[in-house]
Amino acid sequence: MPRPIRASFSLSALRNNLGVARRHAPNSRIWAVIKANAYGHGLLRAAQALAAADGYALLDLDEAVRLREAGMDQPILLLEGIFQPADLALADRYGLMLALHDFEQIAMLEQASLSAPIPVWLKLNTGLNRLGFTGSRVRAAYERLRASGKAAISLMTHFADADGAAGVAAQMARFAEWTQGMSEQATLANSAAILRYPETHADWVRPGIMLYGCSPFADLDAHTLGLQPAMTLASEIIALQELRPGDRVGYGGTFEAQRPMRIGVVACGYADGYPRHAPGFRDRATPVVVAGTRTCTLGRVAMDMLCVDLSAIPHAGVGSPVILWGAGLPADEVAAAAGTISYELVCALAARVPQVEIA
Repeated sequence: MPRPIRASFSLSALRNNLGVARRHAPNSRIWAVIKANAYGHGLLRAAQALAAADGYALLDLDEAVRLREAGMDQPILLLEGIFQPADLALADRYGLMLALHDFEQIAMLEQASLSAPIPVWLKLNTGLNRLGFTGSRVRAAYERLRASGKAAISLMTHFADADGAAGVAAQMARFAEWTQGMSEQATLANSAAILRYPETHADWVRPGIMLYGCSPFADLDAHTLGLQPAMTLASEIIALQELRPGDRVGYGGTFEAQRPMRIGVVACGYADGYPRHAPGFRDRATPVVVAGTRTCTLGRVAMDMLCVDLSAIPHAGVGSPVILWGAGLPADEVAAAAGTISYELVCALAARVPQVEIA
């Protein structure tokens, strides 16, 4: 028998979450963002479940080719564009779209032999300060692309704080200023902007984390937004221990029992993708659900195991089901307890964890 840990993926949840994006941006087309192996959910699995999207957006050329060879004929956008001239031949062959964010990429395009002009999305750096053109460089890049005769141009940017206090107004103003007189289609909105700023929706929107059932906001939960968790990480209790006052739990003994306690050992650790830094102290612990009852982790997460408090769950024993995150326990909440974000949790799911699909 394999270890009892498993990750289940709800295809209906993926479809529901795409529907939420569609309802918030009814007049825009949708890029389903499936980068990073669809945020840990499986590239082809997610692409098939999200087939009602108008296109897919990802990073890796190899993943884009996998989609084409699996029969996906929707537009595919490479969000970081090309990295070497040879990439352009594959983009041309497989009908891919490219985000272009620096002049070196434009130079590669100018020198390429293509069967037809390639669709490119000129990326503007309006404030995130990662990729893209700023100020007068936007117009220079735009004019070079037009003069090349090798590009069908669209426009894009990415928001730095659509989920936070700064909002999008300053970036929207820069985008409008730098693209004045340009009539090309645009894509601006990520998950947070889709949900909070309808003025950003433009021609295309790019939902990412919301497709997987997690909230982009720290102050608004996924359930309230109508989102459903697409990934559930579950396991079982594999051993029990009775603690006396003064007994410690796990490596370094970071948790000390102050009273008699009953604890369970769960078949899940950091080698499965559970965050090692998830706290398990008396005054600060990470939530977990055991046999339908909410409790918390105890002590330090190990490579293959973690411990949970069963003192208030007398019916729990070896074989009792454990939800680490997902259905019944939002990944956002687990991530917040661990001082991280749900993106990191779902993307970090380890390859050794068995996976099942739920229609």
